[in-house]
Amino acid sequence: MDATSPPVLMGLAAVLARAEVLLRPPGRRLLGIAGPPGAGKSTLADRLVGELAARHGSRPPLVAQAPMDGFHLPNAELRRRGLAGRKGAPDTFDAAGYAALLASLRARGPAGRVFEGLAAPSFSRRTDEPVPGAHRIPPTVRLVVCEGNYLLFDSGAWAQLRPLLDETWFLRVDEEIARARLIDRHHRGGRSPSAAREWVENNDLRNLRLITATAARADYRVELPAGELD
Repeated sequence: MDATSPPVLMGLAAVLARAEVLLRPPGRRLLGIAGPPGAGKSTLADRLVGELAARHGSRPPLVAQAPMDGFHLPNAELRRRGLAGRKGAPDTFDAAGYAALLASLRARGPAGRVFEGLAAPSFSRRTDEPVPGAHRIPPTVRLVVCEGNYLLFDSGAWAQLRPLLDETWFLRVDEEIARARLIDRHHRGGRSPSAAREWVENNDLRNLRLITATAARADYRVELPAGELD
């Protein structure tokens, strides 16, 4: 690790220990897990929320999710804008909408109480479309896990995200591992093996390199041994 790299959280135990630190103080904190496609961000977020719920209970819930993928532009809108062939690139998301949600999650009402009734969209890989209101975030939630590719971008509306996050992690992945995962993902999603490879080479890996260049802006880098999230 060079002098400009963030400190490393090595392994799931270290990740959970750091999340516990974020849960200790009163109030609500927003944790951002950034990283390229195929890194395992969604899997890590699910595992983190599940483990913390198991430790602290889920009634009332203390942890919830607000993933960036819920702000994919719908496929019809991508076609209208001529962006369907670039899905997953920075301009194929509603970055301003995501920033508005994070700002709402930080907002406080009278006497410092968190506003009620918030929900975050998710994304379905089965339908390849966003799913409105999939993640409920009641006032009891003290840690919101926000995961996505472009949380550390500093251009356009993306630049609004980093100041809204209390802490950011960058989940690193070897490019060859990401390539294999992404080809398999697109093949299972209905593309032929050759079409899946072409999409990954011409689209996903271009985005991966853009995202990897933002890693130094994170507070921590996360390194997970192979198979630890399986």
